[in-house]
Amino acid sequence: QGQLVESGGGLVQAGDSLRLSCAASGLTFGWYNMAWFRQAPGEEREFVAGIAVSGSSTEYLESVKGRFTISRDNAKNTTYLQMDSLKPEDTAVYYCAAQIGADLYTSYRQYSYWGQGTQVTVSS
Repeated sequence: QGQLVESGGGLVQAGDSLRLSCAASGLTFGWYNMAWFRQAPGEEREFVAGIAVSGSSTEYLESVKGRFTISRDNAKNTTYLQMDSLKPEDTAVYYCAAQIGADLYTSYRQYSYWGQGTQVTVSS
């Protein structure tokens, strides 16, 4: 019954910034760990960042550490991904995902709820 809707993608130049938003409805947001994945054409979905229920624990893909920041506002039922210093290699469709569990999982197979994705394109 839960629904996740991403927004904030677009076409930018290398070095620019974007902030993605994921609005949740139909689920008790404060019970879920949240994550962002990305997928390029012909590739498997790749874990980008995750944040625990309380927001106290986060995980990042090594290649985005220091550039991307995941956060959440449980009162607004929204998760964010701040992306700075974007590179052409970051070009992909970005998906928001949610799961209930004790740990933050990096495999897409562990997530039950998914948004439809938002396109991020970074030019040189």
